[in-house]
Amino acid sequence: MTSVWSAQLADRRPCDPLDGDTTADVVIVGGGLTGLWTAYYLLDADAALDVLVVEAGEVGDGVSSRGIGACSAELPVSPERVALAYGRAAALELRAAMRDAVVEVGGALALEQVECGFTFGGELRVARGAAQVERIGELVATAPAWGDEWQALDPAGVAERALVPGVTAGAWTPDCAVVDPARLVRGLLDVLLARGARVAERTTALRASPRAVVTDRGTVRAAHVLTAVEATAPGLETGRTLAAVPTHGLATPPLDAATWAEIGLEPGVVLRDAARLPVSARRTTDGRLVLTGTGSAARLDRALASLFPAVTGPVTAPVAVRWSGHLGVARDGLPSVTLDAATGRGDASGFASSGVAASNLAGRTLADLVTGVESPLTDLPWVGHRSPDWPVWGGAAMSVALRAAERADDAEAAGRTSRAALAVLDRFPLD
Repeated sequence: MTSVWSAQLADRRPCDPLDGDTTADVVIVGGGLTGLWTAYYLLDADAALDVLVVEAGEVGDGVSSRGIGACSAELPVSPERVALAYGRAAALELRAAMRDAVVEVGGALALEQVECGFTFGGELRVARGAAQVERIGELVATAPAWGDEWQALDPAGVAERALVPGVTAGAWTPDCAVVDPARLVRGLLDVLLARGARVAERTTALRASPRAVVTDRGTVRAAHVLTAVEATAPGLETGRTLAAVPTHGLATPPLDAATWAEIGLEPGVVLRDAARLPVSARRTTDGRLVLTGTGSAARLDRALASLFPAVTGPVTAPVAVRWSGHLGVARDGLPSVTLDAATGRGDASGFASSGVAASNLAGRTLADLVTGVESPLTDLPWVGHRSPDWPVWGGAAMSVALRAAERADDAEAAGRTSRAALAVLDRFPLD
């Protein structure tokens, strides 16, 4: 299913597939944001590099163009967990790097004149009910220790940014912008092609190994082989390093000014609830309301009606476009950026829903590693990190945990506590 972002783009002629065996200085498997940013910064460092990107479908087909389009400093792992594994200093460096990445994305897009609606508006987190208030309180209380800025809001403060019924508390951070993710992908592709990068679409990588990638259309031999794929890459096995977590999206038709006045959500702001399985929402430049979230698709319909009743019609809220995809989630939540200098084999993955900014930071980091540049980025704790493998039954456990989290959220919304759901989450935690 095509996302609302991709549906609004004019068709383009795909790049030609690989035509037999070839060589390159660097071959990148995966034409999502991570692969594109990696290619961009490699050519920025050395314009003479022969960089080839290999993509099984078309560039941006995967999760890169299926999210809410939040360029956020958030990561799928808390700084407390990073500090536990790598120390407080390393956790602070990663948090600072992610905040800087939001600014870097905006700067790079302005420099390259990529028009994808990059707008700073911040993220608004809203709580309804005691459990969600407690989560937001913890977020606001712990953020300063990691250099993050989260401002506590009362219901009146939330109402200045969005009119969500039943809100009892909120928080806001400036470290978030929005983009049209499909236009971002298209813009980066155009920049790469103009700089001489080669892009082979409709070319499925069957096996990636040191110095070579075997595809269904020929073998690529290169000094550096980098993979930038998530959990459902066609043809290329990711083993048990990532779990494929379903994500869904919906978009309304363009809404009129009166409806937006009742919603109150300004362009550029990302709204997110404080549920265990949070739902994110934003306004598009053409006046649509877009929601995304993990779990079941039906949750988004309920969230649309609950968070934004002004949109709800006599029977159901109008929805123009629906889509789905899968996020790649590492077992410990920490993404990985790796390069074996001896073999030239590298990888970046596990960004979950944080990919717009995190993929940029990973691309810069991989470029520094490949070109041998010693920088603060190459010392970040995700460099060389390997998350523990998911067990063979990990997919089933994730499905059980997602259903339990959804039941726990439903119970909280009704003012109850589902002890059965919490017991399942204690056994199969999502974080």
